[in-house]
Amino acid sequence: MYSHASESLIKQAREIQESELQKFYSRLMKMLQGKELGHDTVDSLQRLHLILSATKYTRTLPLELQKRFVALLSSPAEQHQVLSAAVLRETLPLTGQELNYNQDNLGQLNSHAAGLLLSQAVSKGDLSSLCTQLLRNLESRPSEGPTHSLMHTLPVLNNILTHSPECLSEDQMTLVSKKLVDWLRYASVMQGVGTSSGGFFTGPRSRQPVPIAELDGSVSGDFFTVLCVGQGFTEDQWMNVYSFSMLRHWLLTYHSSCSTVDAANRLQLSLSVSHSFSNDDRSEVDGSVVSMVSATSSSSRLLPPKERLREKAFQYCQRLIEQSDRKAHKKTDTELQKACLVEAVCILDCVCVEDASLVYRTFPCIKALFGRLSSELSNARVLLPIAQFYLNHGEMAAVDCENVWKVVFGRFPTELFNDPFLAHELLRFLRLNVESIELRVPQYTRYFPNLLKFLAWDSPAMVDDFVDLLPSMVTTGTAVELLHTLLDLPCLSATLVLQHRSTCLPISEPVGRSFVSLDAFRNPSFRGLFLFVLRTEAGSGDTIDRLSTLHELLVEAADWPRVTQCARTVPVLLHVFFNTIVTIADEKLLAHLILVMLERSSLLLNIPAYIKEIHRVFSCHLLRLCKLHPSLVVNQSHELLEFAGSTANVYSKEELYTHVVWVLGEYLSVSCDSRCSVSLITSCFEALEAVLFEITSSAPPTGTVCPAPKVINTLMSALAKLASRSHDLIPRVSLFLSKLRTVTRSGSVAWCSDEEDLIAIVTRGEELWSLLKAPGVAQSVLTPPPHVIAPQWHRDTNVALPLQLRALTSLTHSQ
Repeated sequence: MYSHASESLIKQAREIQESELQKFYSRLMKMLQGKELGHDTVDSLQRLHLILSATKYTRTLPLELQKRFVALLSSPAEQHQVLSAAVLRETLPLTGQELNYNQDNLGQLNSHAAGLLLSQAVSKGDLSSLCTQLLRNLESRPSEGPTHSLMHTLPVLNNILTHSPECLSEDQMTLVSKKLVDWLRYASVMQGVGTSSGGFFTGPRSRQPVPIAELDGSVSGDFFTVLCVGQGFTEDQWMNVYSFSMLRHWLLTYHSSCSTVDAANRLQLSLSVSHSFSNDDRSEVDGSVVSMVSATSSSSRLLPPKERLREKAFQYCQRLIEQSDRKAHKKTDTELQKACLVEAVCILDCVCVEDASLVYRTFPCIKALFGRLSSELSNARVLLPIAQFYLNHGEMAAVDCENVWKVVFGRFPTELFNDPFLAHELLRFLRLNVESIELRVPQYTRYFPNLLKFLAWDSPAMVDDFVDLLPSMVTTGTAVELLHTLLDLPCLSATLVLQHRSTCLPISEPVGRSFVSLDAFRNPSFRGLFLFVLRTEAGSGDTIDRLSTLHELLVEAADWPRVTQCARTVPVLLHVFFNTIVTIADEKLLAHLILVMLERSSLLLNIPAYIKEIHRVFSCHLLRLCKLHPSLVVNQSHELLEFAGSTANVYSKEELYTHVVWVLGEYLSVSCDSRCSVSLITSCFEALEAVLFEITSSAPPTGTVCPAPKVINTLMSALAKLASRSHDLIPRVSLFLSKLRTVTRSGSVAWCSDEEDLIAIVTRGEELWSLLKAPGVAQSVLTPPPHVIAPQWHRDTNVALPLQLRALTSLTHSQ
């Protein structure tokens, strides 16, 4: 929030009267008419901006004052440019006259004036008109006007294309393509004689023009690129830099949808060009030495403008890759090399997508680049665009991509799991290409234990990515191991923390606080447990036998912030997992997953809130699986009965236990599965009866609370349902329910501490007892047939309801 002083200033700006504002306009007008603009003028400009921006209403400046601000946009002082642009942006859009005034003075264009023009263009017609003026400025010769304006033209044009790509005509696109070719390929190879305009090309003044240099200090033997250095730079060299910065955007915006040459013709022409070594009319500008990259396509002037730009972009990127192999003298230049490599590979990918014939010319270079960079993890950001290139074109070029995926899916998450930038870039790469990866990289699903390390390390930042990616990792082959891995995600988070601490804290170095888990992590006898958690690929086993031991070793990690954050994301991912698995799995796999849920309900890292949420998720999806496939209850009846027959589960797994009991009572029926026998119903009845009798005849164990009324009501309902299907069991249920009513009449009971809950339990028992007095009615009520549960009487032509609905419809709707 604002400070008290700031709020006071804002309040004054909002409450200024119109008369005071007009006086302020007059004073400011006099200041702007002076020859020099001092600090008082700057203060007044800042105050005016505050007045205009502090209110939601748009104000209109006096016409003369507005013209002064427009003129101030061309001031040599950037502070004046910034303030005038900010003030004009807060006012009503300029009229056509003022807008034309700006367009007619594009020779004085700067970034602030350009931003104002873009912000006040109210229609596509304004943008088209502005584009026409900008392109007219590009066509002018350097001697026809100020040259510095060209440096702002391409960024402005690029911004316009981002918001309204359709504002350029075909002829204008051709013009821009030609200009980009000139700037990219034919910029001067001599250093400028003046001081640099700034940016990353800065250096002392040079008196005599000398050739441009490479980053390693040697004299450049080829055309100028963004990786060339010098003490000063010419206009066309700066335009070379700007052209490269917008090249990929230009190709993606126009060339992808404007390819006009047939692929076969392009291939034939490309092959003829690649074998031609005759120099074109500008291949030896300023006596530069022509490299192989330049000479191999020197006849590209035979191509149409868009194809020629594509060819020149290919040459430019090839040259950048060649330059990136040079040893830079400065660290900042090394980072610049990497940034340019990223952009170069992305541009090569674009041109190869547009023209498949370039794939065969590009792959040797990309393959060599990967071989050179893959050994150093510091080049990870560059390797991702290379992986994108392999993904898009590897199949066409028939190259082996296995090593690429081992680096991207293997080494990156293993060694750089704590690099947030790489994690974002890699997960973005996966999200954008998930369909292609599933189709072309079958080994992708094997690496899910490794990819989940990004999530385990920084869960809040990565959970959205994995919500999108997790369905692609779920297959019939990975489902069981993936479920175990998701449940052990907090353990993975804790293990990554231990691994990080282990590398930061040498064994010999004493620490202020002793971590038992860190000692266990370094203990060779437990090394196998942690290595399994940190495994790179799936397939070594669904889980481990000593999982409870692992949880004991990590017990102190339960309150680590990174681990608790990770635990909060697991329920979300489990919902995604089960929503996906029901669409691809058969009953055999679903039955196995039910066993995993029952088993893992008691094998979770000891975080109470986490355990409770996992039980809730298991309960939800157990019901869903059994509703979709009721036969699962009979198939897994032994395991379900074993779980439901344990009284301890009533107190420790209340949510899951309640749903298991409900599933048994609901779907253990001949109508759901013909294999359901009387003996199976009886054995289930006896197991549930024993549990219900035990929890209603004694106080809960020490350290636990009384069972929830929902558990007891579900048990009674399940017994009544089973008895309605096997009438021999009705007397036993009726006897229990009558005893329950008798016991509760005597007063409070040890197994229920709340009187209202006890009344609800007794009421439910009386309802069931009354139903079981009429067995036929009880079965219809407790286990109604499907047509009663999901009625469609409004569609049944054998009843009168459809006729009544049609009659009411005709009466209520006017003809």
